[in-house]
Formats: sequence, structure tokens, C-alpha cells
Amino acid sequence: MDYLLQLAASPTAWVALATLIVMEIVLGIDNLIFISILTNKLPQKHRAKARRIGISMALVLRLGLLSTIAFIVQLTAPVFEIFGQAFSWKDMILIAGGLFLVWKATTEIHHSMDPEPEEKETVSNTMAIGFAAAIGQILMLDLVFSIDSIITAVGMTEHLPIMIIAVVVSVIVMLVAAEPLAKFINDNPTVVMLALGFLIMIGMTLIAEGFGAHVPKGYVYAAMAFSAVIECLNIARRNRHKRLLAARQ
Repeated sequence: MDYLLQLAASPTAWVALATLIVMEIVLGIDNLIFISILTNKLPQKHRAKARRIGISMALVLRLGLLSTIAFIVQLTAPVFEIFGQAFSWKDMILIAGGLFLVWKATTEIHHSMDPEPEEKETVSNTMAIGFAAAIGQILMLDLVFSIDSIITAVGMTEHLPIMIIAVVVSVIVMLVAAEPLAKFINDNPTVVMLALGFLIMIGMTLIAEGFGAHVPKGYVYAAMAFSAVIECLNIARRNRHKRLLAARQ
């Protein structure tokens, strides 16, 4: 209790908490984009449930990893070396997650561009397999993003309560933003392609990080923000054009 009171009275702790919350929210955007795109492919009545399950698993994984900080820190220790390049468990997890993101985003782009109808299945079979597959893929990426998130938290502060509060706040923000973001992506088809492009970029960043090439996250998020602003201008222009046509008719 004395430890918590001392922490609450420390201005440095509050600054660390605010900074870490912002960092965790930014890192959660990648996770949220993936969840939104994946759940939008499910039947309407299953989407909200899948999003809640996906984000809840992200919280459980993050809190679970926080309880094993000693183990998480060891993930950065080199395991083997190839041609002078050392690889840790964290590196291998980031590379695997990045490859999965690139593969998944490329596959989704191919499906959206392919005019050929896919082989028909029964409605119940498609729904069951789709929901289970979506949850499995969300869980896999939740693990990758959670490890990245917790290692970032460990690197920014040594106080466990600060890490827990930052993680819980960031996941609550994800939960609140999930529905509006998924609806926005679903209502604007061009945004889906942009978001898939983001996922490829994020995947390549994870692969680069896994091979020891540090990519400043500020550059990545600045590029994403610039692209998002341009797309918002395009959407505003299309909406204005639709209103003008409706007024003339």
C-alpha cells in the first residue's frame, strides 16, 4: 500500500503513465485495424461478438504476459546466430507475425480484386468455419501485438501498476473504438484497401524489426496518418458529389 501511495504522489510516475497510455493506444491501432477487417467478413450478427472476443483476448494476453515479466524480458536474449545476426524468441515471433500479416493482407487484396465467384458452401458451414477461423487468426495476431506492447511497456517503466493501468486503458479505448472503426471501414470500400496496405506496411516493419533493422514507429504512423487524411478528403469529395447529384435530381 505504501508503495502505491508513493507511486501516486510521484509526478514522474504520472508522466510515465500518460506517455505509456499514449504509446499503448498507438500500438493498439494496428491490432484494431486487423480485427476490424477480419470481423467485417463474418455474417452481420457475428461481427460484434467476434470483435469483443478478439479485444478481450488481447487484454487477457497482455495482462497474462505482464504477470510473467521476467520471462518476457528473457525473450530478448539471443537464442541462435546466423551469418553474424543473432535472433531471439522476440525476433522470431515478430518475423512470424509479420509474415502472417503480409500473407493475410495480400490474400484479402486478391479476394477483393478477383471477380471470379468462390465455390459455394452451405450457409451454416461457412458461418461456423468463418467464425472459428477469424477467432484463431485474431488470437495469433493478438499474441504478436501483445508481446510487442508489453516489451515496449517494460522498456518505458519498471513499475508494474503503471503497466497494468496503461494496458487496461488502451484496451478499453480499443473496445470503444472497435464498432465505429469497423462500420467506417465497412461503409467505405476504398478504406478497406488502404487498411490492407497499412497491414502490409506493418507486417514488413515487424519483419524488419525481427531481423534487427530498427524502423522508427513515428515514420510508419506518420505515413499512415498522411494516407488516412488524403482518403478522408476523397471520401468528403465523393459525399459532396453525391449530395449535389441528389439535389439536382
